[in-house]
Amino acid sequence: MGPLTGILYGLLALYGAGWYLGKWSGNFSLLLFTLTVVTMAYWLAERFVFLPRRLAAAAALTREDGERRAQLARQGIEQVDSQVEGARQKILAQPWWLDWTAGLFPVILMVFVLRSFLFEPFKIPSGSMIPTLEIGDLILVNKFHYGVRLPVINKKIIDNEPVRRGDVMVFRYPVDPAIDFIKRVVAIPGDEVAYINQKLYLNGKPVPLEQLEDYYDEDRRTYSRQFREQVGEDSHRILVDPSLPSSYGMRARQFPGSENCTYTAEGVTCKVPAGHYFMMGDNRDNSEDSRFWGFVPDENIVGRAFFVWMNFGNVKRIGPFH
Repeated sequence: MGPLTGILYGLLALYGAGWYLGKWSGNFSLLLFTLTVVTMAYWLAERFVFLPRRLAAAAALTREDGERRAQLARQGIEQVDSQVEGARQKILAQPWWLDWTAGLFPVILMVFVLRSFLFEPFKIPSGSMIPTLEIGDLILVNKFHYGVRLPVINKKIIDNEPVRRGDVMVFRYPVDPAIDFIKRVVAIPGDEVAYINQKLYLNGKPVPLEQLEDYYDEDRRTYSRQFREQVGEDSHRILVDPSLPSSYGMRARQFPGSENCTYTAEGVTCKVPAGHYFMMGDNRDNSEDSRFWGFVPDENIVGRAFFVWMNFGNVKRIGPFH
């Protein structure tokens, strides 16, 4: 089993190196599930096969040593030098390949359960959600808020809270489900949503907007127009660049449900189909979102983002957010 374990670890290292170098895309959920299954197989083998064998061998060694001592005692020899205890400990010791498989199973299982059904950490890679979330924020995502889903296949088996307008959601990018995106839900199934002349409209009504003081980007050393927007029950801040055209980067294109959208020089208007959501970044002119690639289907939902647990560049970022 030692050589087989070495081969498995070699394949794991090769897979991880290729993933890190961008040679192929990785699926961490699938990888974690595979590691859980493999280490569980080793753990079961250790518990019901390998450990009983070692215990039996150690018992046999102890028995043989006892018989030998009894035989010598009958011959009048009472003082017997023996290394049996050291040999017994060596027999009972786990080999390295079980230490690194069966021994890791409880830890990997705990990580798998926590990440699959409770909370999952993410790192914000871009500025599309500024000012709500900044580059480098390490956030937590509630995996059960919208319901319990089976890992890997992401099949919902238990419903929980419905998706609300204004939620910050992590989801699998519809164009490439291997990539996770984070945006804000601005429209739910049945809504008519429009982004016209850099203003958001829901079901024919403009979304309440309050201008705030300009936002200062410390990295770029620039100021941006900042507003407080009311989508759903909670308000949040957004950034808008009035120097850009209203339909900046947007154009009519084909995606599932694209027949529900109309693009003009002023912007885009869409009717959200059943089981789908319209997502936008809070940094409105620096976000590739539903205006560009369409709706997010329910089966792509990962969870609701709710807490910044660390930002190594600014620890003041730690805390909940809307």
